[in-house]
Amino acid sequence: MKFMMIQWLFGWLLLLGYTLPALGQVKVINLRTELLSNPLGIGTRSPRLSWEINSERRGVEQLAYQLCVASSPEKLAAGDADLWDSGRVDSRQSVHVAYAGAPLVSRQDCFWKVRLWTTQGETGWSEPAHWSMGLLDYVDWRGRWIGLDRAFPWDREDQFSRLSARYFRKEFDARQTIKQAVLYITGLGLYELYLNGERIGDQVLAPVPTDYLKDVKYNTFDVTAHLREGRNAIGVILGNGRYYTMRQAYKPHKIKTFGYPKLRMNLYVTYADGTMETVHSDDSWKVTPDGPIRTNNEYDGEEYDATKELGAWHQPGYDDTDWLPAMLVQEPGGMPTAQMSEHMKVMKTLQPRSVSRLNDSVHILDMGQNMTGWIQLRVKGIRGQRIKLRFAESLQDDGSLYLANLRDAKVTDVYTLKGSGTEIWEPRFVYHGFRFVEVTGYPGVPAADDFVGKVVYDGIATTGSFETSDSTINQVFRNAYWGILGNYKGMPVDCPQRNERQPWLGDRTTGAYGESFVFDNAKLYAKWLDDIQQAQTTDGGIPDVAPAFWRYYGDNVTWPGTYLTIADMLYNQFGDFRSLQKHYPSMKKWMDYMRRKYTQNGIITKDKYGDWCVPPESLELIHSRDSARRTDGQLIATATYYRLLQLMDRFARLTGHDSDTMAYQQYRRELKAAFNSRFFDSAAGSYSNGTVTANLLPLSVGLVPQGREQEVFAHIVRKTLAEYGGHISTGVVGTQWLMRGLSRHGRPDVAFRLATNRTYPSWGYMVENGATTIWELWNGNTANPAMNSQNHVMLLGDLLVWYYEHLAGIKAAEPAFARIVMKPEVIDGLDFVHATHRSLFGTIGSHWKKDNGRFLWEVTVPPNTRAEVHVPAAGPADVLESGQPASGAEGVTYLKTQNGRAIYQVLSGTYRFEGTYRN
Repeated sequence: MKFMMIQWLFGWLLLLGYTLPALGQVKVINLRTELLSNPLGIGTRSPRLSWEINSERRGVEQLAYQLCVASSPEKLAAGDADLWDSGRVDSRQSVHVAYAGAPLVSRQDCFWKVRLWTTQGETGWSEPAHWSMGLLDYVDWRGRWIGLDRAFPWDREDQFSRLSARYFRKEFDARQTIKQAVLYITGLGLYELYLNGERIGDQVLAPVPTDYLKDVKYNTFDVTAHLREGRNAIGVILGNGRYYTMRQAYKPHKIKTFGYPKLRMNLYVTYADGTMETVHSDDSWKVTPDGPIRTNNEYDGEEYDATKELGAWHQPGYDDTDWLPAMLVQEPGGMPTAQMSEHMKVMKTLQPRSVSRLNDSVHILDMGQNMTGWIQLRVKGIRGQRIKLRFAESLQDDGSLYLANLRDAKVTDVYTLKGSGTEIWEPRFVYHGFRFVEVTGYPGVPAADDFVGKVVYDGIATTGSFETSDSTINQVFRNAYWGILGNYKGMPVDCPQRNERQPWLGDRTTGAYGESFVFDNAKLYAKWLDDIQQAQTTDGGIPDVAPAFWRYYGDNVTWPGTYLTIADMLYNQFGDFRSLQKHYPSMKKWMDYMRRKYTQNGIITKDKYGDWCVPPESLELIHSRDSARRTDGQLIATATYYRLLQLMDRFARLTGHDSDTMAYQQYRRELKAAFNSRFFDSAAGSYSNGTVTANLLPLSVGLVPQGREQEVFAHIVRKTLAEYGGHISTGVVGTQWLMRGLSRHGRPDVAFRLATNRTYPSWGYMVENGATTIWELWNGNTANPAMNSQNHVMLLGDLLVWYYEHLAGIKAAEPAFARIVMKPEVIDGLDFVHATHRSLFGTIGSHWKKDNGRFLWEVTVPPNTRAEVHVPAAGPADVLESGQPASGAEGVTYLKTQNGRAIYQVLSGTYRFEGTYRN
C-alpha cells in the first residue's frame, strides 16, 4: 500500500500517512468546511461540509455518506460524535452538506470526519478535519472600540489627506500554562497584528473592505503557539484603508467617509486547568501616532521614516510612558461579522526584468508584467537619506513614467533610511498597479536584485489552466489571468492604479462567470453579493458601485443586474444554493422597483451607459461619434431586464417562491410583445439600427420571434465580416454574449477570427502593442492614453467562458459540475487545446489535438460526476476509446449521433477517445 499526501485546504498543511482500506483505490481527500481555506471563526450556525473523492478507477459514484462531528479530537477518534452523527445517508451529495447536529455556540471547536459508500465499495473514515465557530452574537464581544479620533500636527486632512498610522499595545500576564488561545480582531481600516514581537498571520490589507456603516469584518487566529506563561504583549498597527477615506473633505456628495481608524480585539486564553481569561481592547491600552509610518493612502502611497522606528514596541517590557492612553470611540455602525472570504496575501513575487538609468538620481525598473502590489527594496545608506518609488503602467518616449492616466493619484512610496547597515523595507497599507517603477535617490547604483515585486491579491486558488495551438489566444489568456488576479481586492475592483479602484458591478456581469473557470472565486463573489445587498436603498434601488464608496445611485438595468447574474454564476459553477435563498428577496425588490419606476408601454425606459466602450471608428477617439455604432439604450435595458426575468423565474422555483413564477412569466410575455413591436423590423429581419449588439441581445435571451432566429443571426455575421472586416464591434454589454452567440448559431469560425485578430479593434491588438493585461479601451494606446487604464477586465465579456465551454468543451450541466457537457469546437486553424478546471468534485480535463483527420481527445471526469461527451465523428463505428471500440469501453455508454458527433455518457475516470473531423 502506498501512503497518500493529503493537503487540507485550511491554510495549514497536514502531511498524513493514511493506510488505504481494503478497497485500495477510492479515497476521501480535501475535507472542506464552508469551503474556507482557514475554518476558524466561522460565522454561520449551520456550516456546510464538503469532501472530494479521489480514485483512478472508472465509474466511482457516491451512494451514501456518514458524517461524524465531535467536540474534541479524542471523542471523534473514540467514535463519540457528541455534536452530530448523521448515520448512513443515502445520497450522492458531497458538496455543501449542511451541518444538522446539536446547536453550535460561539467559539466552539468542532472536529469531523466522513466515510462513504460508493459504487466501488466503502472508503473507510477520512482523516479528521476541524473548524471553530466565531463570535456569533454582539454580546459575545468584550471590551470597547478604541482609537484616536483626531489628526496630529504632521497630518493633513484635505483632498490629498495624510494621516499617520496608529500603533497600539497592551501587556498582560498569563498566570499558568496555556492550553489554547484564540484571538478575534477587527482593525479599521487595515491592521497588522503582533504577539510578543511576532507577526500573526500572512494576511495583508486586512480585513477585506465593506461599507463599514453596514458590516465590519473580523478575523480569527489560533495564537496558542505565540503566547507564553508570564508576561505577554499585544501590538497592533492600524492603517487607513477605505475607512479613513483617501480624499477627505472632497466631493462629500460622492465619496463616503467613515472616520478615524479604530480597533476592537478579544483574546480568549484557556489555561491547562480549564479556567479562562479574556484580554480585550479598552482604554487601558496605549497608543501613539508618532511612529515610522507617516502616511498611508491607497491612492497616494505610503511614507516610512525608519529614523522614527519604535524599537521593540510589540514586546513585553517596552517603556510606553510617553504613549497616549487609547480613547474609547464610537462604533463604526456595522455589526462585526466573520470574514468568510480569503485574506489578501502576497501570492507571487517578481524580479525586475531590467534597471535603466534615466539620470544621475533616477532609475527605472521594468517588472516585465503589469502587476498589482508593491516593491520591497534593499538598501544601504546614510541616516536620513530618502528613496522615492513612483509607479506607472507605461513609459513616455523619453523613458520616464507615463502618469497622466493615473489622474490625481500620486502613487508614491517614500522610505527614509535609519543608516544602520542593510535595510529591507516594503509598505504595509497600500497597493499599486504598475509595470514600471521610478526609483529616485537610491544610494549608489541600484541592481535588479535590490528589488522584489510583491504581487498581492485575494488568497484564492488558481483552478484553471488553458493552452492552445494559437499564440494570440494564449497571450490573451495570460493577460486576462494577470488582469483578473490584480483586481481581486477583497471585492472585485475595476482597476488597481488610478484614483478609482471601485467595485463597479457592470465590469463583472459575465466576467465573473469566465473568471470562475480560472480561479476559485466563490467566496469572493458570495461576499460581494452581501455588499450589493447592503447597498440597496429602502425603496429597492441598487447602485452601480458596491460597496457604495461612491454614491452612484443613478438607476440602471445592466450594471445593477449583475446582482442576479453573480448569484446565478455561484449556483451554476459552485452549487451555492444558500446565496440564492439569502438574496432572493432583495433581488425581487430591485426588479419590482425598476419595473414600477421605469416601464412605459411595456419598455424599460432607463439606461445609463449604453453599450459602454463600443470600439470607435477612429483610433484617436475615446467614444464613437457614429450613431450607427451605438445601440438604443432602451433596447439594451429591456432585453437585459427580460433576461433577468428568466433568472428570477428560475430562482423562484429553486427557492420555493413558486407563487412568483406566474407573474414573471406573464411580464415576460408582455415585455416580449412590446419589445418586438418597438424594435423588430420584420421586413428586414433585424432589430433597431442593426448594430451587432441590437441583434445579439434579443437573439441571446430568447426575444426573437420563433423561426426568425437565423435571419437575425445573418445580420450579425454580415455586419461583423462585411462592415467591420471580421473585427469586434460590441461594447461591454454586447461582448457579454458575443463569442457564445456566434458559436451557438453555427459560426465558431467567426468567433475564432475575433479571438485571434491582432489588428484594431481586438484583444490581440492589445497584445500586439505590448499589453500584459487587458485594457479599458480597445484603442487605449492611441485614444488619449490618459483615459486608459491598462489593467481592466470589463472588455473580456464572455471570452473566457467561450475558451472553456466551446474551445475546451467544459460546461456545467448541473450545479458545481455534478454533470458535465463536454463538446469542443473543431475549428480550422486551431490544432490543439489543453485545459483543466478544478471543480468542487475534482479536476476536469480536456486535452485534444488533430492528427491527420483523427481527433485525439483525453477526457478526465472527476469521481461522483458524469459527463456527456460529444466526440467528432460520423458515427459510433468511427470512435475508439483507449484503442478499442468506444461503445464497449468500461464507463462509456453510447447515446446517439447528432450534427457530426457521436455522443456518449461517461462515468468518472480518464478516457482517451479517437474520432474523426472535417474542417
